[in-house]
Amino acid sequence: MADHYRAPGWFTRNIANRLVAGVTRAGVSVLGSRVLEVRGRSSGEPRRTPVNLLTLDGRQYLVSARGHGQWVRNVRAAGGELALLRGRGRTAYLAEEVEPDDSVAVLRAYLARWKAEVGVFFDGVGPDSSDEQIRQIAPRHPVFALTPQ
Repeated sequence: MADHYRAPGWFTRNIANRLVAGVTRAGVSVLGSRVLEVRGRSSGEPRRTPVNLLTLDGRQYLVSARGHGQWVRNVRAAGGELALLRGRGRTAYLAEEVEPDDSVAVLRAYLARWKAEVGVFFDGVGPDSSDEQIRQIAPRHPVFALTPQ
């Protein structure tokens, strides 16, 4: 399951992600969108991708709807150091990966907010699914708790 990843299609990669990233960099958050910037694990160069920032019970989280993709691997390799960008604003964070068994509430809240956008990646599991159903898919969707630096 650690290798689970659904790559974005051409439209998402070339149109949707670029549009959301551009609007977010201009300072407009689309339903909590931010641009994640993290050091590339091979190149060392900054890598940017649009993400949804979830706030739950006073904490902030990033969830990888598509699975263990490039940004997840880069965050792990960077020791959790990342920045979230919105407009000219830049906030540095330290990300700590949440164990899958402990991520049920976060995944439920994430799905409640963005199911229309990302539900297809969760194999029929939604915000109204049982804890056990969410726990079963949790290992395929890394969750990171963020602490501002």
